[in-house]
Amino acid sequence: MISTLEIAWDDTVLPFQLDLSDVRGRVARLDGTLERILSQHSYPPLVEALVAEAALLTALIGQTLKLRWKLSLQIRGSGPVRIIATDYFAPADENAPAQIRAWASYDADKLSADQTGFDQIGQGYFAVLIDQGEGTLPYQGITPLAGGSLSACAESYFAQSEQLPTRFQLAFGRSRLKGGAEGWRAGGVMLQHMPKASPLVANAGGSGEGGLLTPADILDGDEGENWTRVNLLLDTVEEIEMIGPTLPPTDLLVRLFHEEGPRVFDAQPLRFGCTCSPEKVRQSLSIYSAKDIATMTTDAGTVTADCQFCGAHYEFDPATLGFEAEGQSSEGKRDAQI
Repeated sequence: MISTLEIAWDDTVLPFQLDLSDVRGRVARLDGTLERILSQHSYPPLVEALVAEAALLTALIGQTLKLRWKLSLQIRGSGPVRIIATDYFAPADENAPAQIRAWASYDADKLSADQTGFDQIGQGYFAVLIDQGEGTLPYQGITPLAGGSLSACAESYFAQSEQLPTRFQLAFGRSRLKGGAEGWRAGGVMLQHMPKASPLVANAGGSGEGGLLTPADILDGDEGENWTRVNLLLDTVEEIEMIGPTLPPTDLLVRLFHEEGPRVFDAQPLRFGCTCSPEKVRQSLSIYSAKDIATMTTDAGTVTADCQFCGAHYEFDPATLGFEAEGQSSEGKRDAQI
């Protein structure tokens, strides 16, 4: 039997602060949300794990920002795993859940069982995009793919772009709870120090892979000692403690950081969500000429579009799409994707 207490923390992000260490953080747990994200596709296990890691990172990072609309992660590489994309949509109001979605593009024929999932992304970049909505300029921060995991890339992004020492400890996988069906569960802890660092630090280069900054390049003195101590405490966490569900995140924080003065804030619920719609598909197809639309038209006389995030399938009458005048045709596709 699964107790109400155990499931109460599923699909939530709990903010906390360690008052004696000048460190803030988040504890995230994904259960049904992650299962919904991955069940949209039949990913190979290596790709599933990468999408799970990216989704968990997105949940942790998105909740740290005062978003009005959307945060996105984009991982692009030269290897068999070409793209991993995630979106975190801020709650519409105070009582609403945040929403998250994720997907990946890969070449199944080139995946290798002899390499880790991260190695199969190849050379590329890890990008954080923040869109605060209409009337604002989107922000984009990019760091190279380095460090052996998506978590390490996220840590490098915060050190390099924000001069914020950051640590992620994640666990994810398929599990079966007593009396329940097998499904995906994930949990993680994010730590972040708030130093008074000069922006010139980033221009000096760092001690990390490829000259990237690390926390040791940013912190010294008492701040450095506090950061090291808190990270050593986090090193003691076990995967089952992060994934749950038997140990509430509040108890986990006390177990790990009871001497650091942990203080928790209101938990944020998280759900799967997608913003695709017929109107948005029509808008994306409005840039094409009638000649382009003709190349996308199927033998059945329709133009089809599939949402990579939620699997929604759309069909349109080609006469209602594109702009009227025929122009120079771009490379056509049978299916438009959103």
